[in-house]
Amino acid sequence: MRQFLREMAAILRPPKALEVRIAARYLRGRRSTRVASLNTIISIGGVAVGVMALIVVLGVMNGLRNDLRERILVANPHLRILTFGAGLRMDDWQKTLEEIRKEPGVVAAAPEVITQSLITTGHDYAEGVQVMGFEPDTGSISVTTLPQSIVKGDLEFRTTRGDVDGGILLGARLAGRLGVGAGDVVRMISPASTKVNPALGMAVPKWYVFEVTGLFETGMYQYDNQFVVLARETAQRFAGLGEAVSAIEVRVEDPWLAPEIGKRLEARLQYPYRALDWQTQNASLFSALELEKLAMGLIIFFIMVVAAFNIVGTLTMVVHDKTREIGILQAMGMTAPSIARIFLLQGAIIGAVGTTLGLLGGLGLGYVLDQSGWIRIDPAVYFIDRLPVQIEALDVTVVVLVSVVVAVLATLHPSRSAARLAPVDAIRHE
Repeated sequence: MRQFLREMAAILRPPKALEVRIAARYLRGRRSTRVASLNTIISIGGVAVGVMALIVVLGVMNGLRNDLRERILVANPHLRILTFGAGLRMDDWQKTLEEIRKEPGVVAAAPEVITQSLITTGHDYAEGVQVMGFEPDTGSISVTTLPQSIVKGDLEFRTTRGDVDGGILLGARLAGRLGVGAGDVVRMISPASTKVNPALGMAVPKWYVFEVTGLFETGMYQYDNQFVVLARETAQRFAGLGEAVSAIEVRVEDPWLAPEIGKRLEARLQYPYRALDWQTQNASLFSALELEKLAMGLIIFFIMVVAAFNIVGTLTMVVHDKTREIGILQAMGMTAPSIARIFLLQGAIIGAVGTTLGLLGGLGLGYVLDQSGWIRIDPAVYFIDRLPVQIEALDVTVVVLVSVVVAVLATLHPSRSAARLAPVDAIRHE
C-alpha cells in the first residue's frame, strides 16, 4: 500500500511540457494525420454521451420536483392552521388570525373554508368536487398564487343574475367537461344542509345555485379537474359553518422554512391548534421523486463507467502499440513517473474534452426540451402536462467532477503498466 501511494505521489506531480506534447501525439492516429485516432474519438464520445445523459436526466427530475412544488402551491398555502377533531371547524378564528400575522416570517394569512360537494349543470351528469372558500381580497400579497391563474373573471365573484346564491370559479378542465363558461349556472349539493324529511323518512339534499363568474387554469391536473372556489362568506353558508371557518391559510417568506414556522405557531397558539405545512402534506410525492432521481442518476452513471472501461481499453492498446517508443524514451533518460504521466494525461484529456462536450450538449438539450415543451405527458398520471427540465449548478458540478475523476482513475492501470516496462525488453518488443 505504501509503495502504491509513493508511486501515485510521484505520478501526480505537475506534468512537463514534453510530457504534454507526447501525450497529445499519442492521442492522434498515425504520424501523417493531425486528427484524433478513432479509438480516441470513441472514448471521448462515450464520456460525452454519459455526461450529457446524466445532466439531462437530473435536470428532468429537478424540473418535475420544482414544477410540481410550484403548481401545488398555486391553490395550497405554505401552511394551514387547523384544529384537532373531525369537525374541521374554527370558531374563534379572528383572534387566531391576529396572532398568526404577528409571527416573524409570515407574509400573509387569511381564513379558509374547505368542504366537498357534487356539482351538476341540471342534467343527469354530476361530479364530485373540492370546494374552497377564499377571501375575495387578501391584501397586497395573496396567500396563494391562484389569482394569477385566473383566465376569465376574478376573485370578486360579481354575479349578473338575481336568482343565484353567489358566484363561483371553476377549474378549466372541470368547466370544459361540464360544458359551462362564464355566465352559466351550476348547482351544488350542500352536505351540511341535508335534512331528513319526516314524511318521506329519507334525506333530502339542499341544492345551491351558483353563477360561473370565472375560470382558472393552474396547469395542475388535480386542481383544474376537481376544484371550485367560492367567496368565503358564501362558502361558510354552503358548508353550514355559520361564522366559523375550516382553517387559516398562511404564506411565509421562505417556503422551505414552513415546517419550522409551523412549529413556532403551534407553540404560540397552543392546543387545539395544529399546523400542516405543504412539505408534510406532500411528503410521499417528493420522497418518491428524490428516490427516483437517485435511482436514475445511478443508472445513467453506469454509462460513464462503461466509457471508463473504454478508456482503459484504448490506453492499454496504446501502451502495447507504443512499447518500443516507451523503451526508447526510458533509454534516453525519461523516468518511470514521467512515462506514467504521459498516459495519465491522455486519460485526463479524453475526460476533459468528453466532459466539456457532454456538458455543452446536456445544457443545450435541456434548454431546448424545457423551452419547446416537445415532450408531452399525461397530466392525469403525472399532474403536469409537459416534461420540465431545470438544471441546477450543484448537479452540474458533481457530474463534471465525477466524470473527470472516473476518466483519470481509468488511466491508472495502463499508466502503471507503461511505467513498469523494462527499457531493454521494451526496445526488443515486436
